[in-house]
Amino acid sequence: MTGVGYDVGVELALDHKHSPFLKDTVDPSCCHILEAHLHLLDGYSCRLLLLLYYRMVPPLWRQDEKGMTRAHDGRWVQRNRQEVIDDHTHHHLHRMGCSAMAVMEGEAGDKEEKLDMEGRPDGGDEKKEVAAVVESSRSETRVSRLQTQHPVAPVQVAPHGAATPPATVAAANQPTPTPQVELASLNSREYTNRVSLLLFILHLLVAAAAVCFFCFKAIQGLVDSDSGKARNGRRVLKFWLPPIEGASVLSIGLAFAWQKAVRSWPSVMVPFILWACFFATMAAGILLLCFSLPATDGLGVAFMTFSIGAGLYACWVTRRIAFTGKVFAQALRPVTKFQDVNGPAYLMMGVGFLWISAWCFAVIGALNFYYPTLTILALVLSLAWTAEVMRNVANLTVSRVIALYYLRGMQSSTQFSFQRATTINLGSACLGSLFVPTIEALRIMARGLNLLEGEDEFLFSCAHCCLRVMESIFRYGNSWAFVHIAAYGRGFVEASQSTWGLFEKQRMEAVVDSDITSAVCFLTGVTSGALSLIFAASWTFSSHKHYTATVSLLAFFVGYLMTRIAMALPHGCVACYYVCYAENPGSRLFDSTIPDRLNQIGSGREGFVPTPRFPRPNFRT
Repeated sequence: MTGVGYDVGVELALDHKHSPFLKDTVDPSCCHILEAHLHLLDGYSCRLLLLLYYRMVPPLWRQDEKGMTRAHDGRWVQRNRQEVIDDHTHHHLHRMGCSAMAVMEGEAGDKEEKLDMEGRPDGGDEKKEVAAVVESSRSETRVSRLQTQHPVAPVQVAPHGAATPPATVAAANQPTPTPQVELASLNSREYTNRVSLLLFILHLLVAAAAVCFFCFKAIQGLVDSDSGKARNGRRVLKFWLPPIEGASVLSIGLAFAWQKAVRSWPSVMVPFILWACFFATMAAGILLLCFSLPATDGLGVAFMTFSIGAGLYACWVTRRIAFTGKVFAQALRPVTKFQDVNGPAYLMMGVGFLWISAWCFAVIGALNFYYPTLTILALVLSLAWTAEVMRNVANLTVSRVIALYYLRGMQSSTQFSFQRATTINLGSACLGSLFVPTIEALRIMARGLNLLEGEDEFLFSCAHCCLRVMESIFRYGNSWAFVHIAAYGRGFVEASQSTWGLFEKQRMEAVVDSDITSAVCFLTGVTSGALSLIFAASWTFSSHKHYTATVSLLAFFVGYLMTRIAMALPHGCVACYYVCYAENPGSRLFDSTIPDRLNQIGSGREGFVPTPRFPRPNFRT
C-alpha cells in the first residue's frame, strides 16, 4: 500500500464510573494491536473514526510469553498451566484482544486486508501474545450481570488532532432497556384522613364518658328506694331493657344466618331477601297498627309504606336478580381460601353487642337527666356512627385480603389487615361512615325523581338539581372507595376518585348503575330489624304496653345495625370484584360475567334505568 502517511494517535476511553472493573478487563496490549491496524490505513484521504467495542470478560488479563496451543482434540491449552478452553472461549478472548471496527468514507471497491494476529504486518519478529486465566462459570455469570446492570462506554479511536467524537455515540447492538411499570405501594404507613380520625376518637371518648355517667346515674337511681325516680327506673329496667337485650341476641343470630345463607346459596338468597323484606316490614306495620296506640299507629303506617316501596323495587329489579346472584357467587369464591376472614366481622359484632348493652342501660339514666329527649337523640346518633365505623372496619379488612388476592395473587394475613383497618385506615372508615349513607340516600332519591319527573316542571327542576349533585358526589365520595383505601392506603376522597376513574376508563358505569348488591345488603338489615321489632314489640305489649313504641323502634335499629355489620363480608367481596376487575380486566381470576353484562346492556337486551350523573338534554318546546 502506498500513500501519504498520517500521524494517528490512539485514545483509550475508560469510564470507571460505569464499570469499576474495566481496568481489570481490558488488555494493555490492545493499544499496540490498534497501532498495527492503523498502519494499514495509509492511502485513505478520509476522516478516520475507529470504534472498538469491548465486552467484559472474567478478570484478570495477563501477558504471558508462553501463549496457547491447540490440543489434539481441538481444544486450546494454555502451556505450562494445564488449563483447557474450548473454541468458543478462545474465539471470545481472541476477539477481545484485537477486534476493531473501522468506519470509513472513501473510494468504493477497495479490498479488505486481513491482519495476522500473531505478528505485525511488516513481518517483524516481535510478537505479543495474550494469555487469560479462565475463571469458573460462576464468575462469568456474576460479571455478565454486572455488564447488564452497568453499561460501559465504548473505546473510541480518532485521528490525531481531529475533534473528539461526542460521547453520546451508541453502539448499534447496544440493548435498549425495557421500561418497567412501577406498581403502587401496598404498605403505606401514613395515616389517612387524620381530621376525621381525631374527631371520631374525641367523639368516642365523650360517648364513653357519657355512657359511664348515665350508667352511674341509673344505678344511683335504682339504689335510692324512696324517690319516684327510683321506682320509675326499676320499672324501666324490668319492662324496657329485657326486650331490647332479647332483640340484640336475636339480631346476632339473624346476622349469622343471613351471612351463611348468602355465602352458601347466593343465587337463591337474592330474590328471597327482596321479598322477605317486603313481607317482614308489612307484617311489622300491620302488627303495630293492631296495637291501636297513637305512637304505634304512626310507626305502623311508616312500615307499611316502606313495605310497598320494597315490593315495587323487587318488581323493578327482576331482570337484575340473576346477574346479582352470579356476582355474589363469583365474588365469594376467594373467601374459601381465607378461613379466618370472618373473624373481624364476628369480633365487631361482639363488641357491638357489648356496647349496645351498655348503651341501653345508659338510656335508663338519661331518662332522669336534663333534656332527656335531646340526650337520647345524641346517644342514638353516636351509636349509629360507632356501629357504622365497626361495619366499615370489617369491610376494610375483607377488602384488603380479597383485593391483594385479585391484584397481586397474595394471601394476605387477616390479622395484619385488621390491624391496618383499626389504625392507619381508621380515619377513612370514620369519614366514609358519615358520607356513604348520605350518598346512598341521595342515589335512591335521584333514581326516584328520574322516574317520576314526567311533565311536572317542579319535579323536572328537582331531578336535574339532584343529578348535578350526584355528578360531584359519585366522583368525590362513593362506597367503592373502601377497596383502594384498604389496598393502597389512600384517603377517602382520593380513593373515591381513583375507583370511579377506573369505572369510567373501562366503561363500567352502566354495570355499576345496575348493581343492586348494596340494596340487597341494606334490605337484609331492614328485614332483620323488622323481625327484631316483631319480637320485641310483642313482648313489650304483653308486659307494659306504654313502652311498645320506643322498644319497637330501638329493637328495629339494633337489629338493622347488627346485620349490617355481618353483611360487610359479602358486600366487601362484591366491591373488590368490581374494582379489581376494572383495574386488571385481563386477570385469569375473572371470568366473562362483567363483559357479558356489558354486552347485554350495550345491545339493549337488558332494560334498566341508570343513575345518571350528567343532566340529559332538554328537548321540550
